[in-house]
Amino acid sequence: MNKKLLAVSIILLICIPAALSFGQFRPYDTFTQNKIAAPDFSLKDIQGKTFKLSAQRGNPVIMFFGTTWCPACRAEMPLYKALYEKYARLGLKFIYVDINESTDRVARFAKTNSFPYLVLVDGDGSVANDYNLVGVPTLFLVDKAGNLIGISHRVADLPINALFPAKK
Repeated sequence: MNKKLLAVSIILLICIPAALSFGQFRPYDTFTQNKIAAPDFSLKDIQGKTFKLSAQRGNPVIMFFGTTWCPACRAEMPLYKALYEKYARLGLKFIYVDINESTDRVARFAKTNSFPYLVLVDGDGSVANDYNLVGVPTLFLVDKAGNLIGISHRVADLPINALFPAKK
């Protein structure tokens, strides 16, 4: 009798904690992702008009942080323009933010390269600091609610499909 009681007790000691732990780990559950708001900023464009990121709420935004002297930025420009041609008509707002350079220099660069999108000047690099930029080019994708949904150093790596899923 004692052996049966001991065996049942051991089984219960093993099975009860195991049964209680079910539901603790579900490998195929999607994890909830915390939303990170894009830091708001105001900058002047190359015509001297003030741009405020929060005024774009309701529209997705893609921001390209770069410089006139950056070879990698120049290499990404044709891809950024191609993205502009494909998605601007769908409501995606395109912004080029030049860091730590003069408005005159940036305006010449934008004209020479025929930028079709808004060009802003972050003359003191404060906006780049707010976005914790490590290097250029760096691109940020912001959803309609103003949350960051993509950060990349290459146009091809941005999750554009999150904004414009393919139609079935």
